[in-house]
Amino acid sequence: MRAIVQTKYGSADELELREVETPSPAANQVLVKVQAVAINDYDWCMVSGKPLVYRLMFGLFKPKTPTPGMEIAGEVVECGVNVKNFKVGDAVFGDLSECGFGGFAEYVSVDENALFLKPNQMKYEDAAAISHAACLALQGLVDVGNLACGEKVLINGAGGGVGAYGLNIAKLYDAHVTAVDAAHKLAMLKQNGFDEALDYQRIDFTRQSAQYDLILDTKTNRGIFRYLKVLAPNGRYVTVGGSVMRLIQLLLLKPWIALFTNKRVSIVALKTNKDLATICEWYLAKKLVPVLELRESLSAVPQAISYFGTGKHKGKLVVRLK
Repeated sequence: MRAIVQTKYGSADELELREVETPSPAANQVLVKVQAVAINDYDWCMVSGKPLVYRLMFGLFKPKTPTPGMEIAGEVVECGVNVKNFKVGDAVFGDLSECGFGGFAEYVSVDENALFLKPNQMKYEDAAAISHAACLALQGLVDVGNLACGEKVLINGAGGGVGAYGLNIAKLYDAHVTAVDAAHKLAMLKQNGFDEALDYQRIDFTRQSAQYDLILDTKTNRGIFRYLKVLAPNGRYVTVGGSVMRLIQLLLLKPWIALFTNKRVSIVALKTNKDLATICEWYLAKKLVPVLELRESLSAVPQAISYFGTGKHKGKLVVRLK
């Protein structure tokens, strides 16, 4: 089979498309023929080796896993002897990050617990775009953020996958939703249904008078006290990722903020694939709509990862395999 292979940290341009041996599924694994794969922050970090703290997970001096790729959709073509939930021919999708990577390939062996049955009406490219970002948005807004009907919500870094799904979910609660992102994404954000869209290069929302009941942050690029200033009384700040140093600061200050203010700050510890049944229901009811940029063929993966690193993509960046 063909797969994207990484031998060292560095530029995505150094990734190679190679012929490698097709994996055989272990007893609790299925072999999936990949139809579509999404590009994620983890993929960018695994390829670049940055921030350096991620090397504790991916390998100190070179990546432990030769093929990145964590969010896939495809068809089961072989089952391990102990597999109970799937059979050959099943269409599946899921976030592989807790069970290994390897999605940038024509085939990948996956623990069955990392997969979910794809509804027939769901496109493979949509399925590849849903499992990670939609779960982050749902857990961030609802499970951790305790979103209530009619609240004012701000999503920082709203032009990516989490932002698109976050808007869909917030609107199920009749929220007023403000987006913050780059100028070239604002028209798309307004068209998709955000009530307001702010250009972060022109407007620093943390220095404005508006206050929000809930902030969902995908960037975490400011000190926590800047965010607290624009939280309404009893407001919640929830981050799903971003600057490592800012996240460490948040962890250290979180108990003091809870002690001395009526506001709450939290980091989402993602429960991988937990909400996919609900997310599929919303997708089929057209209440959750993926926003995609598509690329074609496995050979497009290195360029797609480089492009992802620029932050210019709108919604989820997905590669369809031919």
